[in-house]
Amino acid sequence: MNAFRRRSTGPSPLRSASRGTRAELDRDPRAVARMFDGVAARYDLTNTVLSFAQDVRWRRATRAALAVGPGDVVLDVAAGTGVSTVELARTGARCLATDFSLGMLRTGRARPATAGLPFVAADALHLPVPDASVDAVVISFGLRNTVDVDAALAEFARVTRPGGTLAVCEFSRPTWAPFRRLYTDYLMRALPRVATAVSSNPDAYVYLAESIRAWPDQAALAQRIAAAGWRSVAWRDLSGGIVALHTATRPS
Repeated sequence: MNAFRRRSTGPSPLRSASRGTRAELDRDPRAVARMFDGVAARYDLTNTVLSFAQDVRWRRATRAALAVGPGDVVLDVAAGTGVSTVELARTGARCLATDFSLGMLRTGRARPATAGLPFVAADALHLPVPDASVDAVVISFGLRNTVDVDAALAEFARVTRPGGTLAVCEFSRPTWAPFRRLYTDYLMRALPRVATAVSSNPDAYVYLAESIRAWPDQAALAQRIAAAGWRSVAWRDLSGGIVALHTATRPS
């Protein structure tokens, strides 16, 4: 894909992980990359189990939110094993999967479903594409793991053409108080136990639960997206607000 070029970002933060690696809420890039290396082998299965198969619905909703089609270029940031990128490619757009976990990229490249999809190792804060070169940037469940959320949002704006689209699918805050209490209890107690049964690195899901609880709610994230230079910011709650799908437009 000649629309993309590599950008030097200095020494790579990527290293192989051992079982039991987890990150902390300071989101040190090296620790986060090692953690995702450690969960790569069973990452997709674990997500489906923990979300009660709602992850499929969330990916479809994200694809549907994009006004892209054949001839457009979509950058899937923090794409992991490329499951989200495969869904985005159903639009007919040219899609590039990026992630800073080499373990996730290796696992993704080995999957038959991703045959033909380009994978590139890249940090969300230093994307290897020129200014105003893509029609849409998508990040699903990855913005929460960046060391500098506001810098990442600004970087997404840099690479998106005027009039292009941003889609952020991320865990959020259930809107109904009784359900929110039930969900929080599941998140902090049951999720790590379920992860122990199915994940290749259950300790990583302790970080997952903590990072979701610390994440801003729908309105607060919308304000940060707007502050990074995006316009027409809106969101749609999915699964009762467990997940929120934010969309925005790059100003002309």
